[in-house]
Amino acid sequence: MTEAVFRSVLKSQYHAALAMLREAVERCPAAEWSNTDHKNAFWQVAYHTLFFTHLYLQRDEAAFQRWAQHRGPDDGIDGAPYTQAQVLEYWSFCDRLVDDAVDALDLDSAECGFSWYRMSKLEHQLVNLRHLQHHGAQLADRLRSAADIGIGWIGGRPGTAD
Repeated sequence: MTEAVFRSVLKSQYHAALAMLREAVERCPAAEWSNTDHKNAFWQVAYHTLFFTHLYLQRDEAAFQRWAQHRGPDDGIDGAPYTQAQVLEYWSFCDRLVDDAVDALDLDSAECGFSWYRMSKLEHQLVNLRHLQHHGAQLADRLRSAADIGIGWIGGRPGTAD
C-alpha cells in the first residue's frame, strides 16, 4: 500500500468515525445531554472525545492550540456543560482539520510526539481512531438504552461507498 493510499484511508476513517459521533450528538435528547446517571454526562464524553481527537491529530504537544471556546486547563469537561451547539461547532472544527492534519503527519516517525505515549506516530493515529470510535460507540449505546435511538453505521468517508 502506498503512503498516499494509507493517508486516504486514515482520513476516510477519521471522517466516518466523526460522522457517527456527530449523529449521536445531534440526536441526543435534552434530558440525556446532562444526565448524571453515568460517571460522565453525555456532553462530557462527546467533548472529551473531540478534544483528544483534535490534540492527537497534531504533530506533537507543542503544536496543539486549544479550540477557541475551550474552557479550563485540561480536557474541558469540568464545570458548566457545553451546549449541543457548542459541541457541534467543535465537531465541525475537528472534521475540517482532519485532511490537512493527516497530510502533515510524519507517519514514519518512531516517536508520536506526546510524552505520555511511547509509540510510533502511525500507531498513535490508530490509537486515536480507536479512542474516537470507542467513545462514539459508548454514546450510541447510551442513546439506544435511554431513548431507543439508533445511530447509523458509516464504513468510510461519508459520500463514498460503505
